[in-house]
Amino acid sequence: MASITDEIDQIISVKILSQQDDPELYSLVKNHLVHGPCGSLNPRYPCMKKGKCSRFYPKKFQPHTVLDADGFPVYRRRNNGNAIEKNGVIVDNKYIVPYNARLLRKYQVHINIEWCNQSTSIKYLFKYINKGYDRVTTILIDEDNDQTENGGTHNDEIKEYLDCRYISPCESTWRIFGFPIHGRKPVVERLHFHLPGQHSVLYEDHDDIDDVLSKPCISDSKFISWMNTNQNSVEGRNLTYAGFVSKFVYNQKKRCWQLRKKGYTIGRLLWVPPITGELFYLRMMLTVCKRATSFEDLRTVDNVQYSKYKEACFAMGFLQDDKEFIEAIKEAKDWGSAHYIRKLFVLLLLTATMSKPKQVWDQTWHWMADDIVYNYKKSSTSPALQLDDRTLQNLVLLEIEQLLQANQRSLRDYPSMPYPEDENCPAYLDNSLILLELN
Repeated sequence: MASITDEIDQIISVKILSQQDDPELYSLVKNHLVHGPCGSLNPRYPCMKKGKCSRFYPKKFQPHTVLDADGFPVYRRRNNGNAIEKNGVIVDNKYIVPYNARLLRKYQVHINIEWCNQSTSIKYLFKYINKGYDRVTTILIDEDNDQTENGGTHNDEIKEYLDCRYISPCESTWRIFGFPIHGRKPVVERLHFHLPGQHSVLYEDHDDIDDVLSKPCISDSKFISWMNTNQNSVEGRNLTYAGFVSKFVYNQKKRCWQLRKKGYTIGRLLWVPPITGELFYLRMMLTVCKRATSFEDLRTVDNVQYSKYKEACFAMGFLQDDKEFIEAIKEAKDWGSAHYIRKLFVLLLLTATMSKPKQVWDQTWHWMADDIVYNYKKSSTSPALQLDDRTLQNLVLLEIEQLLQANQRSLRDYPSMPYPEDENCPAYLDNSLILLELN
């Protein structure tokens, strides 16, 4: 299998070909892909800043493409002896801008090709989309020869300076005739969903809360209306919540769904990050559930009603077991310390990647406790100190709770996980040394 650097070399070239072997590409590289020359060859070139090239040319020869410590590529630049004369100066591969031979042959213009593997590349692309309209700055000069009382000309520089938006003739004509500027087809409708009794209620600042809550429609939402419609209408019972909008339209005033007479819309379940807990699993169930007339129906799989949406997701096969996380911790114990394994477990908790944290805990907690017995024997006057499993688990949970609280979380945020039994847990967390009294 080809490595990443081999794939980069197949796409990106930084070399001067022999004029005899490929005269066309040789000429294109000479005309479009030579930087400068700058540096000592031309200290006044525009890229020179404080005596150095701001683009870091000339580059060094590099026999093979490599990725540096920050993940940026250092392209292969071989010293093959080929050179090009540019502005009366002979340059070699050190001054060649990375390019793609196929694109260069097709468009015959300067096209700098770079390998991007950084999150900043996304910002770079979207920067141009959100730059806004083209703008021009103008200065209006008043040619009036009137003089002020003191004999000098009065110039209001603030009024003379104008920052204007530039509109091309084509855009001006388009706007004058009232043609649409943008469009979206088909329309995408946001579908809100929520747990029982947790839907949003909108009201004005001056509204009385009691009056708002007393309105009959306050208990209705777009999501609840979907379930109510399934009780009385058969047209949408074979549709999921997201597909419901293909045949129905939501009437905002009447707070009900009505059969669609024309048009087409795509429904999208509203995703408000971070979405966690039962709300996350409810969203998973909504992608497949049909004919739901209540919240209980959304927790029912094969005529079995589950108490939580997470359990229903397991029954549907959406969630897999956590063997991969158990294996990851098992592998880490061979080269990492127990403290590292505890931090790894906390990271898995914080990122909500484990489906059943309690099962992972039950199979891995003893690897997180390897250093605890040693530390207590070292600090205790009794070298033969023995800790039973219950006490040892409690101490590991204390360590995990301390790491979680450093991230504004707690084991209480994970109902399936056990919590330290010791009543003095908060006091322990405030001290670097946990005192243990043994009977």
